[in-house]
Amino acid sequence: MVIRVFIASSSGSMAIKKQQQDVLGFLQVNKIEFEECDIVVSDENKRYMREHVPRDHCPTSGVPLPPQIFNGESYLGDYESFFDAKENNAVFTFLGLTPPPGSKEAEALARQ
Repeated sequence: MVIRVFIASSSGSMAIKKQQQDVLGFLQVNKIEFEECDIVVSDENKRYMREHVPRDHCPTSGVPLPPQIFNGESYLGDYESFFDAKENNAVFTFLGLTPPPGSKEAEALARQ
């Protein structure tokens, strides 16, 4: 499965831009295959993201904001979920991927 990250290439929000950069940067540095799905240039991407983010993960406005992360068709979470996983050295598990051997995450899983 490919990690899909729904982003907005021309967001006016600095917070959203930084969050998107954080997620995409992590994936690039760790050589994780991913697809960037821009909701600004594709109505199909926007529609998909809005229809597949669970309602309990949407803000009070009802419209989910990027970045939203999927593994194939499976919804994983938003930036907050990613950030929490990163803080807990559990990003690969969050993404549904096997942690690289020797990583803190792999060592923690081996101890369980």
